[in-house]
Amino acid sequence: MSDPDKRIAAVEAYVAAFAASDADAVAALYAENAVVEDPIGSPTHHGREAIRAFYAESMKTGAKLTLEGPIRLAGDYAVFPFSVHLHYEGADKRIDVIDTFKFDENDLVTEMRAFWGQRNMHGF
Repeated sequence: MSDPDKRIAAVEAYVAAFAASDADAVAALYAENAVVEDPIGSPTHHGREAIRAFYAESMKTGAKLTLEGPIRLAGDYAVFPFSVHLHYEGADKRIDVIDTFKFDENDLVTEMRAFWGQRNMHGF
């Protein structure tokens, strides 16, 4: 049975894992057969190991996440706005993002979709 508190905690753990540059902690939030599409329209990453590798590469930028509003829960989904802050090519950058997490009955993420594009990238 799903637990809304566990789903909120998963989003908070996702943000905290970025703060710690811990790709293993992010991967642990995902089901074995999960899919990540970041950003929407880009190639997807299938399975926990591919997802871990994707996040490990992303974390090399030193990216940190800041929640920019409340986490919304609806059905099997959590939706949350946040900003990505990184220092890249000698300057501070920000990307405004909305992610969706779809959860299974064990409150593991089965699908993550990231909504952002060129107009959401600041300082690039």
